Amino acid sequence: MPKKTRLWIYVPSLVLHNLWKYLVPLSLIPAAAYGVYRYNIQLYVDEIRQKGELVILTRNAPTTYYETKDNQFAGLEYDMVRAFTDALGVKARFVVKDSVHDIFATINDGQADFAAAGLAATDERRKLYRFGPSYQSVQTLVICRRGQEALPTSLGNFNGRELWVPERSVYAETLERIGPSIPGLHWNRTKEWNTELLLAKVWQRELDCTVANSDIFALNQRYYPELQAAFPIVSEQRLAWVVNPQHWQLEAILDDWFTKFKHQGKLDELVARYYGYLDEFDYVDTRKFQRRIEDLLPRYHNWFRQAAGKNKLDWRLLAALSYQESHWNPRARSPTGVRGIMMLTLPTARYLGVKSRLDPKPNIFAGARHFAELRNNLPGTIAEPDRTWMALAAYNMGPGHLYDALELAVKLNKNPDSWNEVEAILPLLSEENYYANLKHGYAGGTQAMHYVRRIRDYQDMLTQYLQQNSPEKLAQREL
Repeated sequence: MPKKTRLWIYVPSLVLHNLWKYLVPLSLIPAAAYGVYRYNIQLYVDEIRQKGELVILTRNAPTTYYETKDNQFAGLEYDMVRAFTDALGVKARFVVKDSVHDIFATINDGQADFAAAGLAATDERRKLYRFGPSYQSVQTLVICRRGQEALPTSLGNFNGRELWVPERSVYAETLERIGPSIPGLHWNRTKEWNTELLLAKVWQRELDCTVANSDIFALNQRYYPELQAAFPIVSEQRLAWVVNPQHWQLEAILDDWFTKFKHQGKLDELVARYYGYLDEFDYVDTRKFQRRIEDLLPRYHNWFRQAAGKNKLDWRLLAALSYQESHWNPRARSPTGVRGIMMLTLPTARYLGVKSRLDPKPNIFAGARHFAELRNNLPGTIAEPDRTWMALAAYNMGPGHLYDALELAVKLNKNPDSWNEVEAILPLLSEENYYANLKHGYAGGTQAMHYVRRIRDYQDMLTQYLQQNSPEKLAQREL
């Protein structure tokens, strides 16, 4: 298309986009003008597809974008971006930046298509940058380390403590705005440390307190259990992607896509995948688990590795499953008669050839085989990681009750291949008006739901421990 014609379409379309988004309802825009607007967007989509990729700025963090143990990538932002680019039929090329400031500077220079990095769409930032639709709501919290001294309850009673935040972060912007009105508040900016590192330094008692959004805090509290939220300084922050200011058409495309993505329940499913397993934090249990990683796990970790490898499992998941069952106590016993480090029933132990359920090695190998069989026997339509979470539920309440839940999901017009939707149905297995019509009757579905969440939590904490301490450390401590 000649450049003059392209420009003629572009200019009124940009005006129309801003009118539609900020000033007037769509119904008041003339059909012909709206047709030009949509045509311009389609031209932009064609250009993207011809280029074959979108360039996305992000940052390396557990809430956004990170490399997994098997050299793949994950993170809420990463999965959302991939869903968006897949819908457009193009590749996503991620560029990792060290700081939020670098991300904003790069996007404003037009060096990327958009940024997906857990960015808060504050009023101040909206004056400077183009934000897409919000996808998550978080609180901004003051985080300190629990100890003998009482935690502060507001910015006005820090009692000599100092507050640290990353320079040019949304936390710094907030404190710059409200700090001058609070006598005695001492706070510092740092260029060297991001939010995750500041949380670690507060936990190590190197700093007094810091500030973090609630999603970042929820994940990191599992690794640093003495961290505690003192109080919120902002009750709600909306997270959103930031669009290249030269590409308003991309903002319109994102608006359309996010509307469909939310309506189809896919956004809720992703949020549940990354945050749904985080139950209310249990400080005592978390500290106990960390102690037992060092004191008990060295006795069994080689058997967990061998049994997991034999059955194509993640050994950390197998160890987490065992901890949830017995707290790695080989003599554990429940009131219903299940026994051992993997808490096997007598019929299951006999089927798997276990002579003594109190012998931890054969118990671990049998438990791994039993779990692998449960997972392998699930319908082929269930993909990972949902397949693993459902197998965990079956390990807890039996495969019959899980298949009842899948059948009930179909009856309720839910997706039986989605753990997020099946998990929501599990509590119904203990309600008589539902279980009375199921083949296997009553089941403790709520307990199974929390059971899976706790195992995912333990696996996450164990993985973090191994990232901070080489796996050889366990071998060196083996008794």
